[in-house]
Formats: sequence, structure tokens, C-alpha cells
Amino acid sequence: MTTSGDYQVFEAGDVPLQSGVMFPSMRLAYKTYGSLNARKDNVIVYPTSFSAQHFDTEWLIQPGGILDPERYFIIIPNLFGNGLSSSPSNSDITPFPAINYNDAVAVQRRLLVEQFGIAKIALVYGWSMGGMQAYHWAACHPDMVERAAIVCGSARCSPYNHVFLEGVKAALTTDPNFRDGRFIAKPSAGLRAMGRIYAGWAMSHAFYRDEVWREAGFKSLEDYLAGSWDVAFARRDANDLLAQIGIWQRGDISQCPEFGGDITRALTAIRAHVLLMPGQTDRYFDVRDNEAEIGRLVNAKSAELHPIPSIHGHRAGNPINNPRDRDFIKAEISALLER
Repeated sequence: MTTSGDYQVFEAGDVPLQSGVMFPSMRLAYKTYGSLNARKDNVIVYPTSFSAQHFDTEWLIQPGGILDPERYFIIIPNLFGNGLSSSPSNSDITPFPAINYNDAVAVQRRLLVEQFGIAKIALVYGWSMGGMQAYHWAACHPDMVERAAIVCGSARCSPYNHVFLEGVKAALTTDPNFRDGRFIAKPSAGLRAMGRIYAGWAMSHAFYRDEVWREAGFKSLEDYLAGSWDVAFARRDANDLLAQIGIWQRGDISQCPEFGGDITRALTAIRAHVLLMPGQTDRYFDVRDNEAEIGRLVNAKSAELHPIPSIHGHRAGNPINNPRDRDFIKAEISALLER
């Protein structure tokens, strides 16, 4: 373990990926909150979402909050490709290997076991790509996971979701700074185009119809798009974004080696208490995907589908400035932790 800034780094060594490639000197950045109790059974794993780093999502970790560090030992593992864990921007490996969620969760598990001696996880909580990681945890390591909260996530990347990401990639890589499979300089035009596409998919029809963006102080729709979405991804390395889009598109719990591509087999392997919490108006992690999954969670201790009744689209699952959705999620997670 090494320390960098406000986080630590788990030095995983040379890691064989599911693709057959060996990733040399793989590094997993993580941050912990709260204290591990003597029984080591108060653990919450909270993986990061697309392009996020731990400090982007730690807002819900606070005393009395959705995730309470006074009761739980909370670990945020930074997903590979986010600029802190091994990523194109901090690695000399070219081309950057095709990492998947199975690879990421396997290293996260090593962190818990080797660094902390943890054998049981009270809750894996994740939003979006974090939710997909939570699903992988529950399917691939059912012996460790007591509860899993999948917020605006799914067991695999649906074809519709895949198409959304193809549009994002196309917008980004159309920038003239994309050459020979990677960006040679910051693609300002591509990042802006990516944000404009995201704006249409991430929020709902009703959000724009009712001009909800005015609640944040924006004076016009163009003001909102320019202020919120044109700059949404500008702080991230574009090669990192492409790496994470690849992880997202390859997401599928049935690709854990023991399931052989059988999604039903993967879902029936889950034994945790499972809460599926899609956004009612989420366009790419559609409620219907979770509806199709829940009937196959037959071996779970419990399996409940509670959509977030919100017009904030995908962002309902990360309601930093949205008290109504935040309160809904807090109540649901509180109930889950009591099961």
C-alpha cells in the first residue's frame, strides 16, 4: 500500500486479465471512511461511476447520511480508467488493455482480503457503473456479499445502452486530436459534443419540458447546456473516458468465468439481499432491464425493485442537489441495512 494525496493505493502487481493480457504493476486507488470493527462485519463497498473519482461521490458519506461512517467502514475503490487507479493517463501501456468489471472486482476483492482481512461485506452500494460493479460483486462473490444496492444499474449493458455509448464515442473521437486510436491532445470540441449528447440522454423528457434546470439558477436552456454539460467532462483525460466506456459496454455478470455466458445462471448465483433501484425516467439504464432481472434472483435472500419516482433521469441516482430523491434513496438504503 502507498499513500497519495487523500487516498491510498493498493499495489496489485502483475494481474492477469480475463482477456488473457497481463496487466503489469496494476494499481487500485481507494479511500476509506469510518472504522473497521473488531468483527470486520461493518463493511460497505462503494465503487465509483463513469468518469468519477472518489471525491465526486463521497457526498453521501456523512454521519446520519445515506452511508454513515459512524456505523460503517466504507471503502471507495476507484474504477480503473478514472485517472487515479491504473488508467491510460497514468500508464505507459499502449494500447491500454481491455479491462472488464470482473477484472476490477477481482482486484477490489484482493484489496479487502489482503489489506484488511475482510471476509464479509454488509453492503455493496453503487450508482450507474458503480451499480454494475455491485451486481458483479453479488454474482461473482456471493459468499462475501450480504446486501447489494444497484442504483440506476443493470446486470449487463443492454443493446440500447450500448448504442447510447456508441454515440458518445463517435462524438468524442470525431475531434481532430484523435489519431491512431488515441488522443494526442485535449479534444475540446469532442468533449463538448460528448456533453451535449449526454445532456439529452441523462435527463428526462419531463425535466426539459418543465424547465427544471431553472431551479439551479440557469436563465435559459442554452445557459443550462453550456454551464452544465459543455464542461461536464472537460476535467477528465479523454483516453481515460474511452477506456471506461469500453468497460461499461463490456459489462455483463454472465461473463464471470463460472457462468459461461449464461445470464440466468449468473443471476441465480446471487444470495444477497438485493435492492434494484432504477430511476423511473432513466433512459439508458431502463427500468425494464431490472424488471427482467428480478424474477431470476430466485436464490437471493430478498429481491426488491423500487424505482426512484423522479423526473431527473439517470441523475436521480446521484442526487447531490436534489433533496427529494436523496431522501428516497436514504430511506431505501436504511431499510435494506436492517434486513
